[in-house]
Amino acid sequence: MTCASCVARVERALKRVRGVCLASVTPATETATLRAEGDVLDAALAAIRKAGYEGRPKAGQRPGRGAQHDGREVAASALLTAPLVLPMLAAAFGLPWMLPAPWQLALALPVQFWIGARFYRSAWKALLARTGNMDLLVALGTSAAFALSLVVWWREGPHAHLYFEASAVVITLARLGKWLEARAKREATEAIRALAALQPATARVVRAGNEMEIAVAALAVGDVLVVRPGERIAADAQVTEGSSHVDESLVTGEGLPVAKVPGSPLTGGALNGEGLLRARVTAVGAETLLARIIRRVESAQAAKPPIQRLVDRVSAVFVPVIVGVALATWLGWGLATGGWERGVLDAVAVLVIACPCALGLATPAAVMAGTGVAARHGILVKDAEALEVAHRVAIVAFDKTGTLTEARPRLAAFVAAGGNEDALLALAASLQAGSEHPLAHAVVREARERALEIAAPAAVRAVPGRGLQAEVGSHALAIASDRWTRELGAAGYEALADRATELRTRGMTVSWLLETRPRPRVLALMGFADTVRPSAARAVALLRERGVAVALLTGDNAAAAEAVAREAGIEEVHAELLPEDKAGVVARLRSRGVVAMVGDGINDAPALAAADVGIAMGGGTDVAMQAAGITLVGSDPARVADALEISRRTYAKIRQNLFWAFVYNVVGVPLAALGFLSPMVAGAAMAFSSVSVVSNALLLRRWSPRG
Repeated sequence: MTCASCVARVERALKRVRGVCLASVTPATETATLRAEGDVLDAALAAIRKAGYEGRPKAGQRPGRGAQHDGREVAASALLTAPLVLPMLAAAFGLPWMLPAPWQLALALPVQFWIGARFYRSAWKALLARTGNMDLLVALGTSAAFALSLVVWWREGPHAHLYFEASAVVITLARLGKWLEARAKREATEAIRALAALQPATARVVRAGNEMEIAVAALAVGDVLVVRPGERIAADAQVTEGSSHVDESLVTGEGLPVAKVPGSPLTGGALNGEGLLRARVTAVGAETLLARIIRRVESAQAAKPPIQRLVDRVSAVFVPVIVGVALATWLGWGLATGGWERGVLDAVAVLVIACPCALGLATPAAVMAGTGVAARHGILVKDAEALEVAHRVAIVAFDKTGTLTEARPRLAAFVAAGGNEDALLALAASLQAGSEHPLAHAVVREARERALEIAAPAAVRAVPGRGLQAEVGSHALAIASDRWTRELGAAGYEALADRATELRTRGMTVSWLLETRPRPRVLALMGFADTVRPSAARAVALLRERGVAVALLTGDNAAAAEAVAREAGIEEVHAELLPEDKAGVVARLRSRGVVAMVGDGINDAPALAAADVGIAMGGGTDVAMQAAGITLVGSDPARVADALEISRRTYAKIRQNLFWAFVYNVVGVPLAALGFLSPMVAGAAMAFSSVSVVSNALLLRRWSPRG
């Protein structure tokens, strides 16, 4: 594909395929993303061929390969064109030297019909599809200059001034521009290639008591990895033996090596430090964090932000309008002054300078560069719309547990309503043995530290915003929030209500262990203490520096929420919220401006979806990450400000690129029509416009977080 008109044509062809619900084509990566019902691959490829292009499934290709434009053809074209341009340069110094006409034809012929063959092929396919593209403009313009030279030679003889150099220079510059553009686009996709290169080809594992080296593709969940000092980790795993420090910077964006001990998670692609580690594989292939990051970045780079819709509408009518302007230029010069020959050259200049390459690349080039540099720093953008909207965020709403606080609360108080405390704690731990909630982990951890026996629960059911139900042996149990405990009318609640209030005033989160049959009754009261993340206050300060308001939304009690808010420096607190309540608060906040919601749990998913921009913490649940438009791979809430900043920078580049892309045409087309630009100058401007747009976008690669 060569321009935005190509994009529109391919998208129209794909949308006509039966079963295709959505088709999005990205010129910067030359990829098409389909959402379809059933297997439509063969029909989609046939539609692409009918539209005049060739397509192939992307699976198995290296990310970011992009279009390959042969530099040798560009060099050959330049060598053939140089002798045609030299006489013009000599004339500027008063040297009346000109190549004989047959020599000019011999040099221009291979440039026009060998080097320029791709323009004719693409233009012909565009005409068959009853549309236009950049190649049609180049083919029309250079063919007109080439034909005019032949006519003048035939009419005025071999000593007449010919225009072979105009057609040859335009084709050479057009090919040079596409070659430079392809190289620049390849740099824009460097983030994906860098991530893909992190995974080693082989892994060292222990099988049947023997240490052996196998291909990474042969790894299975449960295999025991042996990671030597200085080696990259082959897959996501959990340390079983040894200790070390691991550099996860290229995956998570965290600058400092992270200490790893037995039980610590390892990320595939990270670099082991000084220690020998053994680790059990927890995810392989497409399920690893690295693979999911690559998919997320590719998806964002293939998506279109809303501003691109304007460009697509303009591009749909751009080529026919420019052909009309070129025709009017030729007729205007010919009818007004009789200068039909000059009219042809000015029409050629109009056709050449108006090539809409820069217009088509302006937005996707910036999106590619922005999402790429964000991924290198642990900020994954799910879609381009989130990237575009985030720079306008006026209010950031944070969840509390696992977002502003560490995701490892501890069981600080366990008050039995009656009976043996250890036996009740064992029941509470058994009930929550399969839960991923941080509070459940705290209970299980405490039970294991006391060497209590933990049984497997049955009939487990989560009740969002209220708690968890299950059966442990003959007991029907529930872990309940304060609200749910009161709603159930659990016996024994009043006896421990004062103690619960005391725990809350100390900033603890309170949960109740209930027996639900034959009637609900309180077995124990649990108080959980959590630690505010060291970077929470800095995250809030950075947002306030940007003029962004900050609020805290939590299902926890008001006292615990206020304690965390004070430490983090947040003044606006909304506590004791159910999941649907959080979404309602977000909806109300939106009346004050664009809202970003930051969370990590299942309970946060409705609020993440309700916000203008959802931001999920990478350590959270898959549900939260699916509902969010942006995911922070690490656990640092200060990255929220970085996400808003890279959005601002990217959107600024989009606006700059679109401004210059339109300026090239708004200024260049009238100048060419009025005779102030020769076809060669127009060709140079056309090539420069595409390269400058991509190069401007690549400046985003120099961005780095403030921290």
